[in-house]
Formats: sequence, C-alpha cells, structure tokens
Amino acid sequence: MTGSVEVQHHLLVVDDDRRLRDLLRRYLTEHGFRVTTASDAAAARAQMRAFDFDLLVVDVMMPGENGRDFSRGLRREHEVPILLLTAMGEIEDRVAGLESGADDYLVKPFEPRELVLRIAAILRRARAPAPAPAAPLRLGACLFDAVRAALTRDGIPVRLTPAEAALLAALARQPGSPVKREVLAQQARLRSRGRTIDVQVNRLRRKVEPDPKAPRYIRTVWGEGYMLVPDS
Repeated sequence: MTGSVEVQHHLLVVDDDRRLRDLLRRYLTEHGFRVTTASDAAAARAQMRAFDFDLLVVDVMMPGENGRDFSRGLRREHEVPILLLTAMGEIEDRVAGLESGADDYLVKPFEPRELVLRIAAILRRARAPAPAPAAPLRLGACLFDAVRAALTRDGIPVRLTPAEAALLAALARQPGSPVKREVLAQQARLRSRGRTIDVQVNRLRRKVEPDPKAPRYIRTVWGEGYMLVPDS
C-alpha cells in the first residue's frame, strides 16, 4: 500500500456510476483511506447511520436526490466535510455547490491525485482550525469560541462546517481590522479564486447575523476584504 495519509480516515463515496465508484474506492484505498461506497443519497444516509465518516465525496448528478440537495439536507444535521464531484464547471454551478454546504468541489474529468490532495487539504482544515484569540467573541446573540471553533446562539450550539469555522477563526484573529480575501483564503485554507470566499462569508452571515442582508458583525470593506466587528 502506498500510503500518503498517516491516519486512516474513513471516507464515504456517493456516486451512481458503479465503475467510477469502484475506481475511486480502489484508488483511495491504495492511498491509505478506508472507503465505503453508496450508489445514491438514500444509501448514503443508511451508511451514515452505521458509520461515522471523516469526509464525504459526493457526485452532483445523481438520479432522484442530487448531490447538492443531499449536501443541503445533510448540513442541517451534520458537520462532516463534503467534497462535491461535478461535470458542470461553470462558476454558477460551483457557487451553487458551495452554497449547498459543500467544503470544496472538483470538476470532472479530474486527476485522481488531485482528488487525494483536495481530500487531504479538507481533512487538515477540519482538524486544525486557524489560530485565533483565546477569549470568546460576542456577536449579538452569538458567542464564538475560536479555540474550540465553536459558535453558539443564545447558548445553543450552531453547526459550522470546517470551512466556515476556519474562516470565522481567521477573521477573529484581527477583530475590527479588514482582512483581504487572499489572506483569508490562505489562513482558512480556502481557494481564493472567483467567489469562493464570498460564498463562505454569506453562509456565515446566515448563521451569525440578525439580518444577513444588512450585516452588523461580518462586514464587507470595499477594496479590502472582510472585517469581523464583535460587540465591545
């Protein structure tokens, strides 16, 4: 086995194409992952009731419930990282994938080695959020504990994806100061191309802001980037 991953993470590959499913299972297994497969969203949910997975690789174009709808529904219950596979490479399609709750996307056809690298990057981000101040930050009804990458609203935990937690922690490192998109992308280990950062910020605002359309705490600084403005 040619392991490139020190810890054997358990992945769930969800794709209705049996040939691709089997190819991905063999390739990812050869690279040190434990791999379970599912042919559709219903089968994936059954597997998730039986196992705890470290990451999901989900095809977008599946019959019945597609990958984006599956990801969107999953985000209401789970924080597990999701990597979407899509044959649609337009920016609107990629943005839609991120807005559904995915942490990353990969356009078909792709190099299997790139898939392994994307998975490894997401897993690093999930277990090692960007450094941040020790004191929790008050954001209205929300409290963000950057050390634990934990967000609560009125004392009730709010689920954050690894990408959302990393981005909020990166903003929390410089409260009251604008942070450029490129810097946020680097600190949160996100892709800086296109609208990736903007999509993640919009998702965070829906969880933090009383009115996401008129943000009070995660502000846009035109020409600069974004700024976190906690309550004093």
